[in-house]
Amino acid sequence: MIDDAAPEAAQPALPDRLSVNPRSPHYNEDVLALNVGIKINGQEKTNVEEYCVSEGWIKVAVGKTLDRKGNPLTLTVKGVVEPYIKGKQ
Repeated sequence: MIDDAAPEAAQPALPDRLSVNPRSPHYNEDVLALNVGIKINGQEKTNVEEYCVSEGWIKVAVGKTLDRKGNPLTLTVKGVVEPYIKGKQ
């Protein structure tokens, strides 16, 4: 049983804030490689651009529309944010 607990302890803690945009200061490629999933208010979202657990919001892409800098337009959704590593629910 000790061997089963070791891989979970080896997993890094998910950050309070994370972004999928490489130009963001909250971008972390190593964490994104872990296949992070996001739930807000108990509902799983697959189009999350950025999240913040402590402030309780996520930014989701709105269709395929881009702003003048080429970034996707986002909408902020507030609620209880729960990041998790997919496959480790």
